[in-house]
Amino acid sequence: MIRKIGLLNHMGGGNLGDDATQVAVAENIRARWPDAQIVLFSMNPADTRSRHGIPSFPIRTETWHRHQEPINGTVSVKTKVKKTLRKYKPVFQFLRGVNAVAIRVPQAVYGEIKFLIRSFRIIQSFDLFIISGGGQLLDAWGGPWKFPYTVFKWTLLAKLSRTKCYFLNVGAGPLICPLAKWFIKSALALADYVSFRDDDSRDLVQKIGFTGQSQVSADCVYALDSMPSGDRDATERVYPIVGISPMAYCDPRVYWQKDQALYDRLIHNVASFGSWLTANHYHVTLFSTDIWFDSQATKEVNALLRGGNASWQSQSITLQQIVGLDQLLSTIQTTEYVITCRFHGVVFAHLLNKPVIALSHHPKVSSLMDDLGLSKYCLAINDCDAGILQETFLALVTNRDKIRASMAAKASVYKKTLLTQFDRLFPQSATV
Repeated sequence: MIRKIGLLNHMGGGNLGDDATQVAVAENIRARWPDAQIVLFSMNPADTRSRHGIPSFPIRTETWHRHQEPINGTVSVKTKVKKTLRKYKPVFQFLRGVNAVAIRVPQAVYGEIKFLIRSFRIIQSFDLFIISGGGQLLDAWGGPWKFPYTVFKWTLLAKLSRTKCYFLNVGAGPLICPLAKWFIKSALALADYVSFRDDDSRDLVQKIGFTGQSQVSADCVYALDSMPSGDRDATERVYPIVGISPMAYCDPRVYWQKDQALYDRLIHNVASFGSWLTANHYHVTLFSTDIWFDSQATKEVNALLRGGNASWQSQSITLQQIVGLDQLLSTIQTTEYVITCRFHGVVFAHLLNKPVIALSHHPKVSSLMDDLGLSKYCLAINDCDAGILQETFLALVTNRDKIRASMAAKASVYKKTLLTQFDRLFPQSATV
């Protein structure tokens, strides 16, 4: 029997952790159900189709697109009019209110109804619908009508079309708004199977009222099969390579929590630490696991590093322009140590057995590092400075062999747990 399976993830914004999740899930389904037809549902169907060679549908009326810089600084007529009207505050506020009530809200409601009807027709043809990936159950990015509502409506559509729906090893939080909590709680209650990637996520959804059965497993990326071939022994290199992956944390240009001073401090501390590394005979490779969102932060660290280094030291700095998952994994494979701010940055380093320091911006990062036995190498992103990074890195180097052995053992446990879960959910002798 040919099974048709939909995989939903808020992917398509350049976050390669999201892409790796879908690759891992698709690989493991195909290993058990070779004839399965897999379709992806994402925030950027064009990018998803291009990267994965799989049909893709949008999960919202408003999709993501890679940011485009303005051409030649041209300002549109609409922008000029709005700028003029802002000088007359009462008039501007009145017109904005009229626009919202009379035009934007009706258009949005009509567009959403059309989208729901079209989506219902699509999902009716599926046997199974899976929502996977870490950051699915949260309201930080846009409030209740973004991630929470999207997850709820697709789960409801699956239920109405009698299509089985799984939440597979998802992460939860932050969840602050009462409506967002209701959307998430209701979506989970409608599902046929629910699992979380960590205990903290399950605890959170239970606190907001979800009482259904659920499991806890590892992040799906730990089941990834398509890994790069081994790199030559790092001890053969003249200079060990340290991979540094900065993050646009609190960057007012892109981040939901805006704090220019905090962002600047992070960038300068990471650059200062990188400069110390090159002065102490390490090669620094800058890269990103979120290739669009963090690109500017990575470039700014690179500029500071090169501006503050002697010419011979600058030759020890490489900026990798990552474009896809294979290149990312190959880049990390060439390093001996990894410094990262992102959850999947830790996961990728762990998979490739690279001792890692995490600059934690979210409890999910510190929770993973603690489970790996690496809590002493996990620093709060708000508080860390170059000096603390140096001390922590020296300890990482000293304990390198012990850390690698521990990481390898834990990765084996995670993968075994995931393979058992996939075997149970996708039995080779059963139908959906």
